[in-house]
Formats: sequence, structure tokens, C-alpha cells
Amino acid sequence: MTPLEIVATVFVFVGTFFGLVATVGIIRLPDLYSRLHAASKSDTLGSVLSLAGLAIVLGITTESMKLVFLLVFLFVTSPTAAHAIARAAKEEEVEPVGEGEAPWTAGTEEGEP
Repeated sequence: MTPLEIVATVFVFVGTFFGLVATVGIIRLPDLYSRLHAASKSDTLGSVLSLAGLAIVLGITTESMKLVFLLVFLFVTSPTAAHAIARAAKEEEVEPVGEGEAPWTAGTEEGEP
């Protein structure tokens, strides 16, 4: 394996790791805002690293240039979409889980099961 292939492999594996972290964050975090943060940041970084690794493996070709354009597109649109979703949730008055409040009791009245 050449050093370039090793770097590309590391990029792809680290990108996959961040994708898995985003998945766990979406499942485990308590409210919309936390989930949105986990999804937008980790997913963007994971996608960018994976695409960069693939572009490195391909070298300077037409396909790698397409991957670079896709990389830039994802890097711009993913945070923008997350911001738009968060802003819409705020306008709809979606409340985050309060400080010190257990996620599984969020939104229930005291005394309710």
C-alpha cells in the first residue's frame, strides 16, 4: 500500500466513524435541537472525509473533480439545512429539554405516568 492509499483509507474510516457517531447521536439525544446538532455536524464531517478519501484514491480525474464539487456542496448545504430546520422549530416554539430534567420525563406533567 502506498502512503497515499493509507491516507485515503484513514479518511474513509474516520468519515465512517463520524457517520456512526451521528447515528448514535440521533438515536440517543433527548430533543430536536441536540439531535439536529449531532446530525448536522457529525454527518457533514463524516461525508466530507469519506468523499475526500475517495477523491484521493481516484487521483486527478474527472470523477475526483465531481467528488470535490459534491464535497463542497455538502459542506455548504448541510449546515444551512440544519439551521433552517432549527429556525422553523424555534418559530413553532418547540421546547428543548430543560436543564436538570430527565429526557424520559420531558413534556409530562407531574403525577402523570
